[in-house]
Amino acid sequence: MPASPIRKLVPYADYAKSKGIEVIHLNIGQPDIETPQQVLDEIQHYENKVLAYGPSQGLLELRIKLSSYYAQFGIEVTAEDIAITTGGSEALSILMGSL
Repeated sequence: MPASPIRKLVPYADYAKSKGIEVIHLNIGQPDIETPQQVLDEIQHYENKVLAYGPSQGLLELRIKLSSYYAQFGIEVTAEDIAITTGGSEALSILMGSL
C-alpha cells in the first residue's frame, strides 16, 4: 500500500525540526500539543453513557465564545460565521475545497 500523501511531508518536518524550527503537526492525527488540564479533568467527570456526535458546524456555545474572544481584538465575526473542525487537516480540506 502506498504511503499517504500527507505522510510524505514528514521528512520535511523532521528536517525543519533538525534546524531548530518549531513544527506544529496538523497532518498526522496525533497532535503534539499538550492537552489542557481542564480538559482532562472534565473528561474524568463526564457522566453521559453515550458520547454522541455534536452539531456539524460545532457547538453553538463554543462558537459564541470564539466570537466574543475575537471581538476583544476588534474582529467582528458572528457565531454563524464560525465552523469548528475536528482537526487541522479537515479545516485545510474545507478551505481548499471552497477556493
